[in-house]
Amino acid sequence: MLVLPAALVLSGCVATPEGGITNSSSPSELIPVPASGVPTTSAPLETAQASNKAPVYWIGRSNDNAFLYREFRDVPDQDNPVTRALRVMMSQQPLDPDFFTPWQNPKKLATSISGTNVITVDVSADAFNSNVDAAMAERAIQQLVYTATAAAASAGLIDSGQQVQVVILVDGHTDYVAFNHVRLGAPTSRSAGLVAPVWIIDPQEGDSVSDGTVKINGRSTVQGGKLRWEILKVDGDNAKTAYLNGNTVASGDAAQPGLFTLSANLGPGRYEVRVSQVDPADSAKELFLDTRGFTVK
Repeated sequence: MLVLPAALVLSGCVATPEGGITNSSSPSELIPVPASGVPTTSAPLETAQASNKAPVYWIGRSNDNAFLYREFRDVPDQDNPVTRALRVMMSQQPLDPDFFTPWQNPKKLATSISGTNVITVDVSADAFNSNVDAAMAERAIQQLVYTATAAAASAGLIDSGQQVQVVILVDGHTDYVAFNHVRLGAPTSRSAGLVAPVWIIDPQEGDSVSDGTVKINGRSTVQGGKLRWEILKVDGDNAKTAYLNGNTVASGDAAQPGLFTLSANLGPGRYEVRVSQVDPADSAKELFLDTRGFTVK
């Protein structure tokens, strides 16, 4: 069974479903209301791309809450793009050690897409063999919804201008209660407010980039909001030393909502970049910090 952070694991054995079971398609009070200043919006649907890398969403903690973060992963050629991305999500670990997944590698996994932008995912029950609380169970279902819709959109398999929904079947049947907390089977869309408030897109964790001008791209959920960034240099003993820092503003353009780009002239070595929102009430506080480690060659 998967070992999760202690704060996310229920004590004792997995119990039979009790009252309070939610439906995957319905908003839930179990997911905390986002902190002040973080709008309840989902990430824009991915656009079609030529790359064979699969977009995969993971769960990560930030400011005593848990959000969804995306990585692009190399995938084998077998299976369709949606199945490939979900297989990575359920059977591999994130590149970033700050992220995790409650899913288990299933014996059976298949996906299909209808002409009405509905993605059907049929997975075996062993995928849910993790002991998590109700809030984390809902995040896990949204992790699947985000990954499936991202993979379909990136591969150009759906109309990104229309609503996209996901139906999750378990061993071919509806009404399965996932992780003993969330009833599946109804068409489910991306839930607002679950995508990470600050999210470094490039470089990914562990990437190597050429020396010179290094660009760092990301997204914030606060369009036009102020961001603080810092680059640390990492030595051979993993000690980190402040190297560069500054401030920037997330885009307020409706065509590129919340996007930000940083540029830094970096020589060969290991670095960590840190980006956070600026808290209007406390400018010294790192709000929804995200970090990435990378190497400059």
